[in-house]
Amino acid sequence: MTIRVLVAEDQSAVRAGLVLILRSAPDIEVVGEAADGERAVALARELRPDLVLMDVQMPVLDGVSATRRVVGERLADVLVLTTFDLDEYVFGALRAGAVGFLLKNTEARDLLAAVRTVARGEGLISPAVTRRLIAEFAAAAVPEESRPDPAVLDVLTRREREVLSCLGKGLTNAQIAARLTMAEATVKTHVSRLLGKLDLRSRVQAAVLAQELGI
Repeated sequence: MTIRVLVAEDQSAVRAGLVLILRSAPDIEVVGEAADGERAVALARELRPDLVLMDVQMPVLDGVSATRRVVGERLADVLVLTTFDLDEYVFGALRAGAVGFLLKNTEARDLLAAVRTVARGEGLISPAVTRRLIAEFAAAAVPEESRPDPAVLDVLTRREREVLSCLGKGLTNAQIAARLTMAEATVKTHVSRLLGKLDLRSRVQAAVLAQELGI
């Protein structure tokens, strides 16, 4: 399967480098490039890529707003690129529905691995900050009085709650499968179902919800 990627980055040199890396992989196709958020949304609507690599700081329309539109219209998954691992842009992008984020200094092999991971239906955050990010985001992004009602979980089965708890710990599908003694394909099915039941756009949002609810 060929993974179709749209690259949205305002710095031409950085964008060219990303495109070069992506095109070096036989299973990845760069279908478009955008230098601002507005153009990224327009191309996502036109080209319907599998994934948008989205810089968070762009002219015309910032990456967070562009992510919200792309995800809200279900045009593609969004993997955010940023210079800093824990800033308000990252928090905003994850809240908007991005499947995860990578730092711009990520090694080429890790960038390709991230694209493939997302294409398999797994969210991805730079490994070094996964658990710290989810915990800090959950603690800082929502005031106590605005925390979700635990009753929202009533729609989930016991197994789906267990999977949600694992997502809150930043575990991958493979790690969840090992912990709960089930096949990876079954984990993926549970993740898909719980996202649908909770009206969430990504497993990262599910992880944040799990942290907010303390499960």
